[in-house]
Amino acid sequence: MGEQLSMLDTMFLDLEQFDEAAHMHIGAALIFEPLPGGGTPGIGALRGHVRGRVGALPRFAQQLSGIHAGPMTWLTWEPARGFDPDGHVHHATLPAPGGEAELREWLGDFWSHRLDRHRPLWEMTLVDGLEGGRWALVTKTHHCLVDGVGSLDIGHLLLDASPDAPPPEPRSVPADVTGDDAPHGDGRFWLSPGLVLRGTRAGIGAATHPRHSFEQVRAAVDLVVREQVIGAPQSSLNGPMSGTRHFATVRLDLADVKEVRARLGGTVNDVVLALCAGGLRHLLLSRDATLPADSLRAQVPVNIRSDDRQHALGNELTSLFVELPLAEADPLERYRSVVERAEAFKSGTQRAGGKTIIDLADMGPPLAGGLIARTMFGGTRMFNLTITNVPGPQERLYAFGAPLVEVLPLVPLFAGHSVGIAVVTYAGQMVFGLNADRMAAPDVEVLAEGIEQAFTELQAPVTV
Repeated sequence: MGEQLSMLDTMFLDLEQFDEAAHMHIGAALIFEPLPGGGTPGIGALRGHVRGRVGALPRFAQQLSGIHAGPMTWLTWEPARGFDPDGHVHHATLPAPGGEAELREWLGDFWSHRLDRHRPLWEMTLVDGLEGGRWALVTKTHHCLVDGVGSLDIGHLLLDASPDAPPPEPRSVPADVTGDDAPHGDGRFWLSPGLVLRGTRAGIGAATHPRHSFEQVRAAVDLVVREQVIGAPQSSLNGPMSGTRHFATVRLDLADVKEVRARLGGTVNDVVLALCAGGLRHLLLSRDATLPADSLRAQVPVNIRSDDRQHALGNELTSLFVELPLAEADPLERYRSVVERAEAFKSGTQRAGGKTIIDLADMGPPLAGGLIARTMFGGTRMFNLTITNVPGPQERLYAFGAPLVEVLPLVPLFAGHSVGIAVVTYAGQMVFGLNADRMAAPDVEVLAEGIEQAFTELQAPVTV
């Protein structure tokens, strides 16, 4: 029997089942300069490259034991039947002239299609035909397999630290995942030995640290009660979706972002949230929509990996529910409000509460976790959109000797959420990836324009 999915990983599968228009995959477009001798790698070379390195990622050669969890049974990761990594690596060519518009159109279509749950839950496409001889590796990986931080770790395995780095020693897929007769089941009854052990450990923890356990439970209850009593405001960002996507980007110089942070105080993440608030304000005003009386609410994933789990797959995160002050017209006051609220979070219990909810669900049957998933993430009651900020490597990376120029990130859209914002920093650049439902949010470019405008306003000298 394979490894059991965690409750958090299972939640991402359940949320996708809850709404056919919600796609729970994350992704990125990695844009490269031409190869040292010119041109782009061929699909055969890329498939060989992936075959030689996929052995370092055993989960990528596994599939789910069933299509979805039952009310009382957990899914497990099982060896994939007849696993062939070549079947997950594809090739596409952009139509001429291969510019930004053509790339965005292709990305929106690629990310509009769900992954097949009968196979390992990832795909990669080599895209050539970009302007200037550039090319791209575009990925799509189900959120139950990996979170944003883990996906960057995967990138390190596929990329090299220098243009002339020797290829790593090939690590083929273990023999037990390549046979057609590998055992597969429908799931594991929820009272498995692993869960019993986890529950026992939790009980020991409660007995030896009762005050800590009480604070965790109280934080979880406070979070649920507060968010259910005071729900997220109504917004034109929320409503039925079509399932088709389109994509926009905003590119900033990381040094400029840090200059704003140094001058105004706070953190780089505060700058990101303030820019998102400014962009969303611009978007809603352009729609002649009524701004919320105080704030729009964003769900912000937070990495909680321990040092010894930095390269682990699966999801190791919790969520903060952050209020964005859209009603504030003055950009500096809006920024100060973001910083003040961030300081309040540091002394609050919300982060612990969110994690405790997931931990408690992890010790019950999938039915309980599914109910929590739909309460917290399966609609618009708790939040209006997702904003994720993932710090990437600042050193230049390479593939086939060609430098990686930029990373365009994708965050999935939960049910009823027409816009999601992913931010990644890499090699001195910050990129906002704006994922939007094509029908429910056709004006995603207005959001991009608003983020750029908000940054220009924060760069302006402060006058007294």
